[in-house]
Order: sequence, then structure tokens, then C-alpha cells
Amino acid sequence: MAVANLTAAPPMAAPGYGKRSAPAEAPRRRDDFTHLPAREASIATHIDRLPDGAAIDTKTLAKELPAYGQQAVRTALNALSAAGHLRRVREPVGDGRTQWVFRTYFSRTARSDAWWSRFLAGDVPEVEPQAPAPEARQPKRTDAYEALAALGRTDARLTLSAAECKALESLAAEWLARGVRSQDFATTLTAGLPDVIHSPGAFTRKRLVDKLPPEPPRTPPAGPTPPRRLMECTNCGDPGRPEALPGGLCRPCRGEVPDDPAPAADWIHTQVDRLRAAARQAR
Repeated sequence: MAVANLTAAPPMAAPGYGKRSAPAEAPRRRDDFTHLPAREASIATHIDRLPDGAAIDTKTLAKELPAYGQQAVRTALNALSAAGHLRRVREPVGDGRTQWVFRTYFSRTARSDAWWSRFLAGDVPEVEPQAPAPEARQPKRTDAYEALAALGRTDARLTLSAAECKALESLAAEWLARGVRSQDFATTLTAGLPDVIHSPGAFTRKRLVDKLPPEPPRTPPAGPTPPRRLMECTNCGDPGRPEALPGGLCRPCRGEVPDDPAPAADWIHTQVDRLRAAARQAR
């Protein structure tokens, strides 16, 4: 297996470019790439250890892994793409800007074409879910529960027990869901109280039902969100629909006769126009 010089800092790509780690990956293991041929496993292991932003183009990798020439590295990258470990992606960056960068997303875990398509559409979480801390496993007090518990601090006549707060939690949650702030919640429920309240829980329940505010006006659903990323062929860099790039490779690079390229080109222009329009609206 080829070994790179791990003591030297890896060459970094221009800011915004280079390697990007795919989200929600499993922890690194010794057998992550044992399903790959030796050359591909060696190059995949090297890329996996590089930090985000490192240059992983063919020339740079060939210099870092002297056992392999540029053609061998290029062939290995195509194989890693076909195996689901990487995709070349073009995406906009910057707040309200239309600057585009070209990145190679690398996944230690082999992903299916369907997963990569969801990732391009923004349907995959950007951050890997973390295991909850031990204290987080305890029952969590919701905002509605907290609002009910705070009533007694606003007026002692509506001091509720923990059991009463839990029993009334769903009713209070409906108030908050309708846009009532916690401070306004307490003000409304404690206004005009009688001198003596024998059952704070029953009294609060009646007020929660009788004084429930109306539902806020519904806003029409927003239009479809434009795709956040455009996939490119790992080998030649030509953009295309995810379904037209199985394994991250276009038909010519897979050795197939291409269809009429016009529909794909029209689709790319449409997506670029939508992204630019979204960027202008965000300014």
C-alpha cells in the first residue's frame, strides 16, 4: 500500500474549494475500505485522513502518493465515485452572492446514488446527530410546561403542582403554537383573578380553554426551493442531472453512447437561473 508523507502539512486548495467530508458518517474503522481493490483502498484511506479544504485533484494526489501516477489516480477516483465514496459538486457560496466553487465530497461510508441525490437536494442533515448526554435522557421540560410552572411566580394564586403542569401541558402548548409569548401567556392567565382560588389546576384549565386565542392567519406555502448543489462527472467535470450520473460518472465516461445533450444543458441553465434568482432575493 502506498504511504504518503504524513508529517508534512497537506496541500490546501483555494479557500472554499477542495475536499469536503460528507455528513452523518460512522466513526473511522480499520476495515472501512477493505471492500475495495488495494490501490483504491490506499487512495481512499489517504483522502479520508486529509482535512476539509485539502487539495485532492489528480496532480496533487499523484505527488503525495508517488507509487501512483496521474492516470492511476484518475482511474482510482472514478472507481471510488462508482463505489459511492465521492462526488464532484458545483455549488454557490457566500451570503446573497453567486460565486461558484467546485468541491469533491468524500464519504467514508459508501453511499447509494439515491443518497447522493438527496444530499444534492439538501435533504441530508449537514451535521451528524450526536448521542444525547446522560442528563438529556431525563424527561425534558417543554416551553409549555415552563410557562405553566411560571404562573405561580407571576401570581401565587395560580401556583400549580408538577402533576397539574403536566396535565395542562398540551393546552398551554396550543397557546404557544398560536404565537403567544411566555410573558403574554402569564399576563393573560393571571389577569382579573378572584381573591380566593380553591383549585388552581381546574381554574387554569378553564381559562386555557375559554381564553384560547384564534389561530394566526396561514401564509401560503413557499415555492419550491432551488437545488443547493449541481453534480458533475467525477472524470470530466461535465454537469448533469443526478439520475444521469450513476456512480457520479456521465455516459461517455462510463463508455456508453450519449443521448442528445440538449435536454441536460437546458436543465443545468434552468437550475443556475433559479439559484441566481434565490441569491438576489436573499440580499
